[in-house]
Amino acid sequence: MSAVQFTDVSLTLSGRRILHNVNLAIGDAEFVGVLGPNGSGKTTLMRAILGLVPPSSGVIRVLDAPAARGNPAIGYMPQTRSQAPIGGLRGWDFVAGAAQGHRWGLPIAGSAARREIAWALELVGAGELASRALAQLSGGERQRLLLAQALLGRPRLLLLDEPLISLDPHHQRTVVELARRIQRELHITVLFSAHELNPLLEAMDRVLYLGNGQVALGTVEEVITGPALSRLYGSRIDVVHLNGRIFVMSGSLEVERDEHRHHG
Repeated sequence: MSAVQFTDVSLTLSGRRILHNVNLAIGDAEFVGVLGPNGSGKTTLMRAILGLVPPSSGVIRVLDAPAARGNPAIGYMPQTRSQAPIGGLRGWDFVAGAAQGHRWGLPIAGSAARREIAWALELVGAGELASRALAQLSGGERQRLLLAQALLGRPRLLLLDEPLISLDPHHQRTVVELARRIQRELHITVLFSAHELNPLLEAMDRVLYLGNGQVALGTVEEVITGPALSRLYGSRIDVVHLNGRIFVMSGSLEVERDEHRHHG
């Protein structure tokens, strides 16, 4: 069974074509890195899977059913950037706030909700963060709490939209390793979008690369090549391997250059 299937799908936002006539199938329990430069459609693709952006043409199926809003089998961690935490809010309160969403309907004080929150916190290694104030937590620790939120309800498909933004390289590795461990432990499908390839190299089963309204899906060796990406972009792309890292270049410019500034 495919966890996600696009058949002749086009996506348009405000009259701008984001994806055109895309066909792809992501299997059950795969870890897929979703890559591409800013504006390539990574967030829009995830929102389409969530049923929030209907295709202008084609069909999207998710877990063997049409894509639809409020699917309780999907966990979603939206793209966030550093921001001042709400004063006095503890880690437990932050995660518990998501327990009143459409997948629940249980009061926060309910024993079932408390058990599920505790399970999610322990799964992401954040049990000791439950009693700490958000203002005391690092960016990496807050990302653990956001991931715990996304795991409430025990989804079968987990969408992580650029969770590495604003993290330094150490915390990036920690988040990637955590997501991979959870994916294997729960045997779920994970789509993990990122602005840069290298942090995901050791974790991905396959890569979904977006560019110029098109996609390429396959292993790193199949997709991240000069000829494959040149076909995707319609112009010459060079792929450079250096010291165990991969750089995607267009002329002298790095296509995947991270424009975000990292913080500890």
